[in-house]
Amino acid sequence: MKSVTTRPLLAALAGAAVLGLLVPTALAHGGGEGGHGGHGGMEMTDADKPRPEEEYPLTYFAHPDHKTAIYAHIALMVLAWVFMLPVGVMLSIARSRYRLLAQFAFLVTNAGGMLLGIVYNASTPDLYPNNAHHKLGWFVTWLVGAQFVIGLLASVAGVFKKKQSDGSSRERQGFMPVSTQAMEEHNSHIKPADNDTYRFSNDSGQGTEPSSDALRSPSRSSSPGDVSRQPLALHDVDLHTKEYDDGDDSYDVDSHSGSEPLGPMLPASGKAVSTIQKIAGKISERFWKVLILAYNVVDRAILPLGFVALCTGIVTYGRFFEGSGIFNGLAHWIKGGIFFWLGIFTLGRWAGCFGEVGWAWNVRPKQAGQKWRPSAEFVESALIFTYGATNIFLEHLGHWGGAWSASDLEHFSITVLFIGGGLCGMLIESVRIRDLLNTTVTDAAGVSEEPRQQHHFHDVEVEDSDRREPETYSFSINPIPALVILLLGIMMSSHTQDSMISSMVHKQWGNLLTGASFARGFTYVITYLKPPRSVYPSRPPTELLAAFGLISGGIIFMASASDTVSGMIHYQLDAMFMYTVTMGLVGLLMAWVILCIALKGWAVRKETGRYRK
Repeated sequence: MKSVTTRPLLAALAGAAVLGLLVPTALAHGGGEGGHGGHGGMEMTDADKPRPEEEYPLTYFAHPDHKTAIYAHIALMVLAWVFMLPVGVMLSIARSRYRLLAQFAFLVTNAGGMLLGIVYNASTPDLYPNNAHHKLGWFVTWLVGAQFVIGLLASVAGVFKKKQSDGSSRERQGFMPVSTQAMEEHNSHIKPADNDTYRFSNDSGQGTEPSSDALRSPSRSSSPGDVSRQPLALHDVDLHTKEYDDGDDSYDVDSHSGSEPLGPMLPASGKAVSTIQKIAGKISERFWKVLILAYNVVDRAILPLGFVALCTGIVTYGRFFEGSGIFNGLAHWIKGGIFFWLGIFTLGRWAGCFGEVGWAWNVRPKQAGQKWRPSAEFVESALIFTYGATNIFLEHLGHWGGAWSASDLEHFSITVLFIGGGLCGMLIESVRIRDLLNTTVTDAAGVSEEPRQQHHFHDVEVEDSDRREPETYSFSINPIPALVILLLGIMMSSHTQDSMISSMVHKQWGNLLTGASFARGFTYVITYLKPPRSVYPSRPPTELLAAFGLISGGIIFMASASDTVSGMIHYQLDAMFMYTVTMGLVGLLMAWVILCIALKGWAVRKETGRYRK
């Protein structure tokens, strides 16, 4: 009966969320014919008039020579960093057999783009001296190249296969069945005293004795004669996973038969593979751990770094943020980039990413030895707090040494909002704080301290139903991060700018962030009425709207910087041009993100099936 009554309410909430995102979209078009000049009552000023051509600096965008080279450079870089690199990252995280091929294809495409860039730079004047794009481009290229080399050596050495097989092999060792005949032979040939001598301290006696056939190496004979000769010594037990020699600093690749297939990259044997094996054999176990850690860090960080590299390329191409304009540019592009990646993160949560820690609007799967993990809302609140704390003294850099203006104080107040909102959000997510807030009730109900520390899940059986914790305790309903973004969107929507176009662009991304916040609020209403009960992602439809608003709002936020708006005015680009182009690109980008996450799932299943054979 409850599901029947809540279904129309959920449908109404979903419709309201759609309207909440469509209203800011409609408002971005202005007041139509009812306004002045069709811009929603905004009047054009002298700042909206293009400057004379001789007063505007020459940019690579307007440079007449060698356009084919720069266009080809841009095309190859977009192909490499937007399409090929995400595929390589997903396959690498999944430890797919095709990861080396994908990474190599990316490096080849990126090298072609860099070659065209070098040719273009040599053929044109240096219009942006000492720009960051050249340095950052070389840095990220060498970073991916180093990761490829580490991955190639690790594949030949079988390090990735060892990591994947360790967990499953240990699980098999703990629960491997032992036949009755093997146990009888074991007990008849080995004295109990001897058996106790070689018994592990944590042995449960269920087929895990060192001399049991269940723990023998596959290369050892399991005949009764071998058992009768002598018990298996501790130093002979390799547990099928000991691939490193503790007494040797180098990794014995020649004697290791667990190297992974390299796919179409290299043949199974040959001079090249032999050379790589010799190099990998000189690497110690401890250094392998460092290399694999660096490899995993690059996997997680290379996409944001590539995003920064592409952004600096756009800045260099348009010759933005020279001189003192760097402060305004950094403020808008860093903040806009944060909202962009927050939207990608939100879309990933909807798609099922981080479901193992309960961030995908699901119930966290219970595992043995499970450790505490923060909620997604705690991470969002911590980021908001960190952002406010680190930017509170940076809002006046553009007018350093001068008097504080009203605009500076407005931005300073926004950082204070971020500090307070982030701190409040983290406190709300604290289970300890929640228990302290319940002190009056628990004392009145006579609940002891022990149940309060242990009964944190809605499925725990408690004697009295009125003392059972509510279902809402099992997941996070924290509207503070959404509230902070909502207030930021409202403030920036009405923030006075020097030009009409700048005011329109600010209103556009402010309305988009407002719509995203409303969508997140409706998500909390849905989950409050119908809490998630499965380990599978519940995928609230409102989160798609929130992701769209955050991604598109972040891009337009970046476009609202003063130099970017000046470029739009100079080249006579209307504010709606940027808005409509962004909406189309964001739709394609969201589809591409979902495909990449699905590709990772396919690769994980394929590799898991291969190793389980």
